[in-house]
Amino acid sequence: MKAIAMTSPGGDLDLIDLPEPVPGPGKLVVEIAAAGVNLMDIGVRRGMAWTDVPEPKVIGVEGAGRVAALGGGVTDFAIGDRVAWVYAPGSYAERVEIPADALVRVPDAIDDRTAAAVMMQGLTASHFATDFYPVQPGDVALVHAAAGGLGMLLTQIVKLRGGTAIGRVSNAAKAVAARAAGADHVIVDADGLFADEVLALTGGEGVHVVFDGSGPATFAGSLASLRRSGTFCWFGPVLGGPGPIDIMSLPKSIKLGYAVFSDHIPTPALLRARSAQLFQWIVEGRLKVDIGGIYPLADAARAHADMESRRSTGKLLLIP
Repeated sequence: MKAIAMTSPGGDLDLIDLPEPVPGPGKLVVEIAAAGVNLMDIGVRRGMAWTDVPEPKVIGVEGAGRVAALGGGVTDFAIGDRVAWVYAPGSYAERVEIPADALVRVPDAIDDRTAAAVMMQGLTASHFATDFYPVQPGDVALVHAAAGGLGMLLTQIVKLRGGTAIGRVSNAAKAVAARAAGADHVIVDADGLFADEVLALTGGEGVHVVFDGSGPATFAGSLASLRRSGTFCWFGPVLGGPGPIDIMSLPKSIKLGYAVFSDHIPTPALLRARSAQLFQWIVEGRLKVDIGGIYPLADAARAHADMESRRSTGKLLLIP
């Protein structure tokens, strides 16, 4: 089968031939219809994660497709079932072996590309707005990178929960996508100079919560954008952290935390419950998934380059 592998940290992504996967006990082989491209994958390519996995290693973790083979003891799925997943290493491939507990069923009303596009970013956005900081009616949230796949879904979930969303984007072209996702206000800023505008939009009080995965350049502005006892949700290790923090220097009694991916859906039951909620919102027309780019599997490097350059909006997918 064909797969995309890296041969050294920070090196090229190559299309290679690999033996067909054979499912072990409790696992399945899935024929991949679409694989999601994520910042997590870029972190792996740069050598920031999976450092104990020998090269060549097939990257990618997210996707959707059909069950092609069953391992011993698998009774919850049958060959031909449509499934999706948020974390199965080796998903930049034509087929992948996946533990049965890592899979969710895809409703007939949702196509494969939409299912693949919503898993990582949808479950992340859901965790941010319902668990890390449960948005309440009347809350005001600042969403960074509001035209990206995660930002657009997070904005919609903030709105679904009765909140007001202020979206920040890096250029005027991306403002259209942020507004289409439902942002009540959009700030165009590429230099981290957004706090004064946030304060003006909130009558000088600041926002209840900031969702910031934009790296060190926005950290100070996000702090300044919060109201008293506001919550700072920091995420996304690929762009780096703000450096050492003196906790006694934090202003306004704010609450600062790092949202870790492994805590989004720590059990199979929660994975399936949160996925089912996302699918239901999509079927009802309350959550729209924007697919900003579709690439052949062989063009994975181009997809990474487009994401790293911040030229893209919405979700990027690879099609085997």
